[in-house]
Amino acid sequence: MRTCAPWRGRCGVSLRSGVLLLLIPPFLLALQLLVVGSLLPGVARVWMGLEERDGGVAFSVISIEPKRSSPHRGTPSRRPGVAEEEAEMDDGQRRGEGARAYEDENEMHARQVRKEVGPRALEVQLWAAGEPSFTAELNRIISYITRPQMNCSKVLSPGRAQPAQSPAAPAHWLLCAEDWLLPATHKTCVAYSFSMDGGDADFLKTVSGLGCEIHCFDPSNSNASGGHLGNSLASNHGDGGVVSQHKMWLEWRAPKKRAHKRRGNPGGVSQTLADIMAALGHHTVHFLYADLLSGEWRVFQNWIEAGTLQNVHHLVAKVHLQWAGFEVAGRDEEVLRYWFSVLQGLQACGLKLVHSSAGEGHSVLKQTVANAHSSYTLSWVNTRH
Repeated sequence: MRTCAPWRGRCGVSLRSGVLLLLIPPFLLALQLLVVGSLLPGVARVWMGLEERDGGVAFSVISIEPKRSSPHRGTPSRRPGVAEEEAEMDDGQRRGEGARAYEDENEMHARQVRKEVGPRALEVQLWAAGEPSFTAELNRIISYITRPQMNCSKVLSPGRAQPAQSPAAPAHWLLCAEDWLLPATHKTCVAYSFSMDGGDADFLKTVSGLGCEIHCFDPSNSNASGGHLGNSLASNHGDGGVVSQHKMWLEWRAPKKRAHKRRGNPGGVSQTLADIMAALGHHTVHFLYADLLSGEWRVFQNWIEAGTLQNVHHLVAKVHLQWAGFEVAGRDEEVLRYWFSVLQGLQACGLKLVHSSAGEGHSVLKQTVANAHSSYTLSWVNTRH
């Protein structure tokens, strides 16, 4: 003490300076945490409390908030404190609930699309005999198209609009007239016919008697309206029994694969069934007749792959076997397997065969076959509508 006595003032200053030096680092650390923490919104904020304990400073954690996403730019800041926390929590819950509702809506829509008969790729079937065989493939397809898959207690036969238990005479086609398969009386009935040889006269008579809105498509019909989409497609607005003529034909190629067509091109234009229905404002075609002169196989494939068949309730179509058909190629057994794959695709879309009628001739892929015919008129009903 005597030694320090002359320097008492300086020793006191040194002791105080030492204490201050010890307090500066904790103080700077606390200040840094408070400042940096407030500037980093993405980091979990830590509320710090300062307590004097044994003459020093201690830090105690009051609460740790869960990590939140950074606010969007341009979002006005809220008043800090409890009100901000509550507002952020409510806003986060609303965003979470909105996102969840949006996801649920999309998931439900996707499930609905899958549940309905939506677009699908044509599945090529396995060989009937495990290997290429003309006889095996022919027997399989003939057996398939000559055996109805559904019995109807009431039918509509060609030219008749009144249901009967059985046709009065052998018929080229039949419509299943079960109550649950016919259009409701208070709804518009829509019928389409694609034919160039006048073979649809009885069909038109039947659907006219049902009071359907009827549309006939024939690119060779000189009485039909003009040759492009804007003029050739006009609905008769649900007038029962009235027939609208369209100088148009069915297309099976996707729009990007179609050749460019000029206005005034002979034969008019061709559109897919989905395009025609959209242009006419029809969601459903209750009755459809098609004699496509060997173009049916590619058209059927388009309907399968585009998902159009979910909106067709009754289909009457003539299939031609004497040659492969438009844009169909390959060895004979490959063509037969392709045809059978198309028929299986129709069935997978919900169509069930209710009637089969053989045409004239016995030529299949230019070969004479005694137990087969050159053409068949097939009648299907969609059991999934």
